Amino acid sequence: MLDVIIIGAGHNGLVCANYLAMAGKKVRVVEKRNIVGGAAVTEEFYPGFRNSVASYTVSLLNPKVINDLELYKYGLRIVHRKVNNFWPHKNGNFLAFLLDDSALKNEISKFSLPDAKALDRYFRDTSMVADLIREFLLETPPNVGSGIKEIFKTIKFGNRMRKLSIEDQRIVMDIFTKSVSDFLNNYFENDYVKGAFAFDGIVGNYASTETPGSAYVLMHHAFGEVNGIKGVWGHAIGGMGAITNAMSKSACEKGVEIQLGRSVDRVLIKNNKAYGILLDTGETLEADIIVSNLNPSLLYNQLIREGELPSDFSRRMKNYKNGSGTFRMNVALDRLPEFTCLNNKIPSNIDYLTGGIVIASTCEYIDKAYLDSKMNGWSKEPIIEMLIPSTLDKTLAPEGKHVASLFCQQFDPDVDWDSKREEVADLIINTVDNYAPGFKKSILGRQILSPLDLERVFGLIKGDIMHGNMSLDQMFSARPMIGFGNYRAPIKNLYLCGAGTHPGGGVTGAPGHNAANEILKDYK
Repeated sequence: MLDVIIIGAGHNGLVCANYLAMAGKKVRVVEKRNIVGGAAVTEEFYPGFRNSVASYTVSLLNPKVINDLELYKYGLRIVHRKVNNFWPHKNGNFLAFLLDDSALKNEISKFSLPDAKALDRYFRDTSMVADLIREFLLETPPNVGSGIKEIFKTIKFGNRMRKLSIEDQRIVMDIFTKSVSDFLNNYFENDYVKGAFAFDGIVGNYASTETPGSAYVLMHHAFGEVNGIKGVWGHAIGGMGAITNAMSKSACEKGVEIQLGRSVDRVLIKNNKAYGILLDTGETLEADIIVSNLNPSLLYNQLIREGELPSDFSRRMKNYKNGSGTFRMNVALDRLPEFTCLNNKIPSNIDYLTGGIVIASTCEYIDKAYLDSKMNGWSKEPIIEMLIPSTLDKTLAPEGKHVASLFCQQFDPDVDWDSKREEVADLIINTVDNYAPGFKKSILGRQILSPLDLERVFGLIKGDIMHGNMSLDQMFSARPMIGFGNYRAPIKNLYLCGAGTHPGGGVTGAPGHNAANEILKDYK
């Protein structure tokens, strides 16, 4: 008899499996695809070319998870980008976020001297909030309505806030309530500078820069670190699959069984207790504990039969918000792109091509893309972040060739994507070509993942890379719902460990870590 069955071998499922196996539990992970990793995978998408086909960059992976699972022992190696990001502008100029503080100030001063002077205050304030968020990442939020123990936990969380100065408390309140545009107006004046910082506020967030709460999404992408250095982004050699392959090896060495190519049709429930799963083959697997690494909508609305959930809970889960506005592409290139804005300005521009290349120069650009997508399904000038990981990792493409990820934002998930995906893919390629002439001709092959494709392949409902909107009503104790923010379901012995729980999306490992802790509290 198994102790635990985990549905889904995405990174959080593998993290949860590792921690439960460390505690002596007999664990089996069941995965519908024939590869571990969920959305954190490396696959060949064109002959000879491999890439991180869904999630595509590293920063948020928690250091405790890395150390506890000994991921470096199992082959993980992460290298830094040499430039965090750069933004090409239509006028042929560009703004780059350089890693060195003095170099970044000099870069910002080209656009606004007051903004360059404001950088220290901005980074001081955001670092303060990021440090506060880091304290909460590996803790279960207070579960509203669950008794005296949770009241004391709420007091504990509140005491951390009270230790801050009144101005710092105001800044925290700004982050959690304001739009990213309003938040940035406290620091910067230049449209290009504000637009560059605002980009992180709409990553995985189908919203405008004026949407309340989008300032928190910016912070959600700021609390990471790479190799002990905070606030930088990196690349896992071998792609994102190197992370989940290391997690898988670590788990298997602890005795975890991983079954691939097994799709789950239903969670088996009797007398309000989960006791197993039914596979699409008709096979039944039973265990004391069932853990879902799936989007909460997928678990509650598809794998549990009508009538097996409390009616109020079921009604609310049918309205759980999904849809991050994401359209993903991977392209095989016969050469590096040549951006007009870099030509003759940067003696060696290869360093700039190791970072994120963001086509979305201002808040106005971002907001127009959002409004266009709400009206027409997508924008004629889409938001694109291009990453060329082969500039850092020679394992991904043949010598002299390259691969690029195109992470594109503000695409209505409810469009008929089967009929529109090729048209939109062409638009995205043409948009990049406007900034890097010849890019289109350099493409040898491409992989298209519309919001619908992301749902079909990776189980990302409406293409939501975060397993649910990162909005204020679906965060912290309310993720996925008030009263069930503690990784437990309203059905006994059923738990959640995916990004639809605190602290949300991104390749962090934190939900898997926290869910394992709660399971072990219940089943010592």
